[in-house]
Amino acid sequence: MTVLIIDGSPHANGGTNASLRIVEKELTDVGIAVEYAHIGALSIRGCVACYACKKTGECAIGDDPVNATIELMKKADGIIIASPVYYGGIAGTLKSFLDRVFFAGSGFGYKVGAAIVVSRREGGISTFHEINNYFNLAQIVVAPSRYWTSVHGNNDKEVAQDKEGVQMLKTVARNMVWLMNAVAAAPSREIGEDEAKRDVTNFIR
Repeated sequence: MTVLIIDGSPHANGGTNASLRIVEKELTDVGIAVEYAHIGALSIRGCVACYACKKTGECAIGDDPVNATIELMKKADGIIIASPVYYGGIAGTLKSFLDRVFFAGSGFGYKVGAAIVVSRREGGISTFHEINNYFNLAQIVVAPSRYWTSVHGNNDKEVAQDKEGVQMLKTVARNMVWLMNAVAAAPSREIGEDEAKRDVTNFIR
């Protein structure tokens, strides 16, 4: 099994990366393969709502990792999205990236997901819920922990001092493994016609 980690921090070795390494160790210790997509330091423009992806199945902006990441997500059994907290929300580059990935992409349903957020002090819960909105709308099964996976710290030493945060990271990793095995063992789910057809209502008269 494989878990794809999407790192939304612009820093390669900051608190977000330190938190992800804790999760990675929990996963690899039980034989789960881990792949990284570090997109936080890249220049990624936001969705322009051209809707070309609805015809082609991929984003029309082809000069960044969005389409390649969509393919990685389709192949992965689990998806972790991690972000530092900027002004009480997810980092700007990650926001642009996720809007396009989840609008253009498909085939993510019933994979297992987890959100990880890292802050100096506040804004963790709002950022955590913001990431989970993408999971929920893509029908990704969100792995629980015993508390929100919101960790405090700007570097590996500070993250290590948040003992409860570290514990929640380890717990969500173990729960991801359990859920991925449960999904793999479940019978295939056939979606009925009523579920496949989506009625979109704009409330405009």
